[in-house]
Amino acid sequence: MRVNIILACTECKQRNYATRKNKKNDPERLEVNKYCKFCKKHTAHKETR
Repeated sequence: MRVNIILACTECKQRNYATRKNKKNDPERLEVNKYCKFCKKHTAHKETR
């Protein structure tokens, strides 16, 4: 049930983080606030496919 996902910054579109999620508990795309080393600030990161 757990799948690997990539999180990309919503501002600069860089793919910064890789993590895992349970598709059964979170069927929609994940969005979390993380630090982007390219923007040098905390931004929203969305799951990419």
